[in-house]
Amino acid sequence: MTSSPPFTASAASSEPADLFVRNTVRWLERAVIGLNLCPFAKGVHVKGQIHYVVALTEDLMDVLALLRSELSALVATPAETRDTTLLILPHCLQDFLDFNDFLGDAEALLEAMELDGTLQIASFHPQFQFAGTDVDDVTNCTNRSPYPTLHLLREESIDRAVEVFPEAETIFERNIEVLQALGMQGWSALDVGPSAGTPSLPEANQDVR
Repeated sequence: MTSSPPFTASAASSEPADLFVRNTVRWLERAVIGLNLCPFAKGVHVKGQIHYVVALTEDLMDVLALLRSELSALVATPAETRDTTLLILPHCLQDFLDFNDFLGDAEALLEAMELDGTLQIASFHPQFQFAGTDVDDVTNCTNRSPYPTLHLLREESIDRAVEVFPEAETIFERNIEVLQALGMQGWSALDVGPSAGTPSLPEANQDVR
Protein backbone atom coordinates (compact mmCIF):
# COMPACT_ATOMS: atom_id res chain seq x y z
CA MET A 1 0.00 0.00 0.00
CA THR A 2 1.14 3.52 -0.67
CA SER A 3 -0.12 4.95 2.61
CA SER A 4 1.72 4.67 5.92
CA PRO A 5 -0.58 2.87 8.38
CA PRO A 6 -0.79 4.15 11.97
CA PHE A 7 -0.60 0.54 13.08
CA THR A 8 0.41 -2.52 11.07
CA ALA A 9 -0.44 -6.19 11.41
CA SER A 10 2.44 -8.51 12.16
CA ALA A 11 3.39 -11.18 9.65
CA ALA A 12 1.73 -13.75 11.89
CA SER A 13 -1.58 -11.91 11.65
CA SER A 14 -1.61 -11.45 7.87
CA GLU A 15 -3.33 -14.79 7.24
CA PRO A 16 -6.41 -14.18 9.45
CA ALA A 17 -6.61 -10.62 8.11
CA ASP A 18 -6.84 -12.06 4.62
CA LEU A 19 -9.58 -14.37 5.88
CA PHE A 20 -11.62 -11.38 7.08
CA VAL A 21 -11.41 -9.89 3.58
CA ARG A 22 -12.34 -13.18 1.91
CA ASN A 23 -15.37 -13.61 4.14
CA THR A 24 -16.47 -10.04 3.45
CA VAL A 25 -16.16 -10.65 -0.30
CA ARG A 26 -18.10 -13.89 0.11
CA TRP A 27 -20.93 -11.92 1.79
CA LEU A 28 -20.77 -9.26 -0.92
CA GLU A 29 -20.95 -11.77 -3.76
CA ARG A 30 -23.54 -14.13 -2.29
CA ALA A 31 -25.84 -11.72 -0.45
CA VAL A 32 -25.41 -8.11 -1.52
CA ILE A 33 -24.86 -8.90 -5.20
CA GLY A 34 -26.35 -12.39 -5.31
CA LEU A 35 -29.70 -11.21 -3.91
CA ASN A 36 -29.33 -7.83 -5.63
CA LEU A 37 -29.73 -6.05 -2.30
CA CYS A 38 -27.71 -3.19 -3.78
CA PRO A 39 -28.00 -2.79 -7.58
CA PHE A 40 -24.90 -0.59 -7.59
CA ALA A 41 -22.50 -3.02 -5.90
CA LYS A 42 -21.79 -5.35 -8.80
CA GLY A 43 -20.27 -2.70 -11.05
CA VAL A 44 -17.64 -1.47 -8.59
CA HIS A 45 -16.90 -5.04 -7.48
CA VAL A 46 -16.30 -6.31 -11.01
CA LYS A 47 -14.13 -3.29 -11.81
CA GLY A 48 -12.03 -3.80 -8.68
CA GLN A 49 -12.95 -0.35 -7.33
CA ILE A 50 -13.70 -1.49 -3.77
CA HIS A 51 -10.85 -0.95 -1.32
CA TYR A 52 -10.79 -3.36 1.65
CA VAL A 53 -9.13 -2.35 4.91
CA VAL A 54 -8.90 -4.64 7.94
CA ALA A 55 -8.39 -3.01 11.34
CA LEU A 56 -6.94 -5.66 13.66
CA THR A 57 -6.97 -3.26 16.60
CA GLU A 58 -9.37 -3.39 19.54
CA ASP A 59 -8.75 0.29 20.40
CA LEU A 60 -11.50 2.65 19.24
CA MET A 61 -9.12 5.59 19.10
CA ASP A 62 -7.02 3.62 16.63
CA VAL A 63 -10.16 2.88 14.63
CA LEU A 64 -10.99 6.60 14.48
CA ALA A 65 -7.42 7.38 13.39
CA LEU A 66 -7.67 4.77 10.67
CA LEU A 67 -11.09 6.07 9.63
CA ARG A 68 -9.62 9.57 9.30
CA SER A 69 -6.79 8.18 7.16
CA GLU A 70 -9.15 6.22 4.91
CA LEU A 71 -11.55 9.14 4.45
CA SER A 72 -8.63 11.32 3.36
CA ALA A 73 -7.31 8.59 1.08
CA LEU A 74 -10.68 8.07 -0.59
CA VAL A 75 -11.02 11.76 -1.38
CA ALA A 76 -7.46 11.89 -2.73
CA THR A 77 -7.81 8.80 -4.94
CA PRO A 78 -9.53 8.92 -8.35
CA ALA A 79 -12.91 7.17 -8.32
CA GLU A 80 -11.80 5.05 -11.28
CA THR A 81 -9.18 3.51 -9.01
CA ARG A 82 -11.05 3.49 -5.70
CA ASP A 83 -14.75 4.26 -5.75
CA THR A 84 -15.55 3.09 -2.24
CA THR A 85 -13.92 1.65 0.88
CA LEU A 86 -14.98 -1.09 3.30
CA LEU A 87 -13.35 -0.75 6.71
CA ILE A 88 -13.68 -4.13 8.43
CA LEU A 89 -13.52 -4.28 12.26
CA PRO A 90 -13.32 -7.94 13.31
CA HIS A 91 -11.96 -7.37 16.83
CA CYS A 92 -14.08 -4.55 18.24
CA LEU A 93 -17.62 -3.17 18.47
CA GLN A 94 -19.17 -6.64 18.44
CA ASP A 95 -22.11 -5.33 20.47
CA PHE A 96 -24.55 -3.64 18.11
CA LEU A 97 -25.49 -0.91 20.60
CA ASP A 98 -21.82 -0.04 21.10
CA PHE A 99 -21.39 0.02 17.32
CA ASN A 100 -24.37 2.37 16.99
CA ASP A 101 -22.85 4.69 19.59
CA PHE A 102 -19.54 4.69 17.72
CA LEU A 103 -21.29 5.76 14.51
CA GLY A 104 -21.94 9.11 16.19
CA ASP A 105 -18.18 9.56 16.62
CA ALA A 106 -17.63 8.54 13.01
CA GLU A 107 -20.14 11.10 11.75
CA ALA A 108 -18.61 13.78 13.98
CA LEU A 109 -15.22 13.02 12.44
CA LEU A 110 -16.67 13.32 8.94
CA GLU A 111 -18.04 16.75 9.82
CA ALA A 112 -14.82 17.85 11.53
CA MET A 113 -12.93 16.98 8.34
CA GLU A 114 -15.51 19.01 6.39
CA LEU A 115 -16.25 16.01 4.21
CA ASP A 116 -19.97 15.76 4.87
CA GLY A 117 -21.62 16.35 1.52
CA THR A 118 -18.58 14.79 -0.18
CA LEU A 119 -18.52 11.38 1.51
CA GLN A 120 -20.99 9.29 3.45
CA ILE A 121 -20.48 6.57 6.04
CA ALA A 122 -22.87 3.63 5.85
CA SER A 123 -22.73 0.75 8.30
CA PHE A 124 -23.17 -3.01 8.49
CA HIS A 125 -23.05 -5.31 11.51
CA PRO A 126 -23.56 -9.04 12.17
CA GLN A 127 -26.18 -8.20 14.82
CA PHE A 128 -27.86 -5.36 12.95
CA GLN A 129 -31.44 -4.81 14.07
CA PHE A 130 -33.99 -2.29 12.81
CA ALA A 131 -36.02 -0.49 15.47
CA GLY A 132 -39.27 -2.31 16.15
CA THR A 133 -38.09 -5.70 14.87
CA ASP A 134 -37.24 -8.95 16.63
CA VAL A 135 -33.62 -10.13 16.68
CA ASP A 136 -34.45 -13.08 14.44
CA ASP A 137 -36.46 -11.02 11.91
CA VAL A 138 -34.94 -11.88 8.52
CA THR A 139 -35.41 -8.32 7.26
CA ASN A 140 -32.54 -7.26 9.53
CA CYS A 141 -30.24 -9.24 7.23
CA THR A 142 -30.29 -6.43 4.65
CA ASN A 143 -27.64 -4.77 6.84
CA ARG A 144 -25.97 -7.83 8.38
CA SER A 145 -22.34 -8.47 7.44
CA PRO A 146 -19.82 -11.01 8.77
CA TYR A 147 -18.05 -8.34 10.85
CA PRO A 148 -18.75 -4.76 11.98
CA THR A 149 -18.05 -2.74 8.85
CA LEU A 150 -17.95 0.93 7.90
CA HIS A 151 -18.73 1.65 4.26
CA LEU A 152 -17.22 4.89 2.95
CA LEU A 153 -19.04 6.19 -0.13
CA ARG A 154 -18.70 9.14 -2.46
CA GLU A 155 -21.74 11.40 -2.74
CA GLU A 156 -21.02 11.84 -6.47
CA SER A 157 -21.12 8.08 -7.02
CA ILE A 158 -24.42 7.86 -5.17
CA ASP A 159 -25.87 10.64 -7.33
CA ARG A 160 -24.71 8.91 -10.53
CA ALA A 161 -26.18 5.61 -9.38
CA VAL A 162 -29.53 7.24 -8.63
CA GLU A 163 -29.58 8.76 -12.12
CA VAL A 164 -29.18 5.28 -13.59
CA PHE A 165 -31.70 3.80 -11.15
CA PRO A 166 -34.24 6.61 -10.63
CA GLU A 167 -36.50 4.52 -8.39
CA ALA A 168 -33.79 4.00 -5.80
CA GLU A 169 -36.28 4.57 -2.99
CA THR A 170 -37.95 1.26 -3.93
CA ILE A 171 -34.78 -0.76 -3.27
CA PHE A 172 -35.43 -1.09 0.47
CA GLU A 173 -39.00 -2.28 -0.06
CA ARG A 174 -37.85 -4.83 -2.64
CA ASN A 175 -35.11 -6.08 -0.32
CA ILE A 176 -37.63 -6.67 2.46
CA GLU A 177 -39.77 -8.73 0.07
CA VAL A 178 -36.76 -10.74 -1.14
CA LEU A 179 -35.62 -11.56 2.39
CA GLN A 180 -39.10 -12.43 3.61
CA ALA A 181 -39.44 -14.85 0.70
CA LEU A 182 -35.97 -16.27 1.46
CA GLY A 183 -36.60 -16.72 5.18
CA MET A 184 -33.99 -17.08 7.90
CA GLN A 185 -33.27 -20.66 6.85
CA GLY A 186 -32.56 -19.52 3.32
CA TRP A 187 -30.32 -16.73 4.60
CA SER A 188 -28.37 -19.19 6.74
CA ALA A 189 -27.96 -21.43 3.68
CA LEU A 190 -26.08 -18.62 1.92
CA ASP A 191 -23.26 -19.23 4.41
CA VAL A 192 -22.14 -15.61 4.58
CA GLY A 193 -21.11 -15.45 8.23
CA PRO A 194 -17.58 -15.25 9.67
CA SER A 195 -16.40 -18.62 8.36
CA ALA A 196 -13.78 -19.64 5.82
CA GLY A 197 -14.64 -18.52 2.31
CA THR A 198 -13.06 -19.10 -1.07
CA PRO A 199 -13.20 -15.73 -2.88
CA SER A 200 -10.00 -13.70 -3.05
CA LEU A 201 -9.04 -10.24 -4.18
CA PRO A 202 -6.04 -8.72 -5.92
CA GLU A 203 -3.48 -7.75 -3.29
CA ALA A 204 -3.73 -4.08 -4.31
CA ASN A 205 -7.30 -3.92 -3.04
CA GLN A 206 -6.43 -5.07 0.47
CA ASP A 207 -4.96 -3.15 3.38
CA VAL A 208 -4.23 -4.42 6.87
CA ARG A 209 -3.88 -1.99 9.77
